[in-house]
Amino acid sequence: MALPWLQRVELALFAATFLCGAVAAAALTRTQGSFSGRCPLYGVATLNGSSLALSHPSAPSLCYFVAGASGLLALYCLLLLLFWIYSSCIEDSHRGSIGLRIALAISAIAIFLVLVSACILRFGTRSLCNSIISLNSTISCSEAQKIPWRPPGTALQFYSNLHSAEVRPKDRRPLLG
Repeated sequence: MALPWLQRVELALFAATFLCGAVAAAALTRTQGSFSGRCPLYGVATLNGSSLALSHPSAPSLCYFVAGASGLLALYCLLLLLFWIYSSCIEDSHRGSIGLRIALAISAIAIFLVLVSACILRFGTRSLCNSIISLNSTISCSEAQKIPWRPPGTALQFYSNLHSAEVRPKDRRPLLG
């Protein structure tokens, strides 16, 4: 049975949201790992000789919230995608009004959490970058990736990872701002 065009659009949106949520969660988790588990969002960098150091990280729970909200959204969309593919194509079932209302309520909560997460990610990254640039050791945050960090091995590709978590994979424009 062919799916109506609105259901196809819905399934495509679920798939795109799954990809975006998974990329954001993975990129932020990787960045936090490169800082030895410390959260760089809203962090303060200091110049330690010729190397940079994250002197005042944020609470790890801040990064956990952003990565968790993105990861849960990705999982939720993946499960809905699989469920509706199964229901629409295999069982040929239709939604009832109560099921639709519950799905809309859960989706509204998920969208709110992702909006909060996106704001935290955007402004937290901007705050860290402003802290790095204010040290006058580099002109951009992407250039700061080339400067050694203390302890050695810290902050590997931190800006590339945070930027990947912040932008849409297709066109690489920021989600907010």
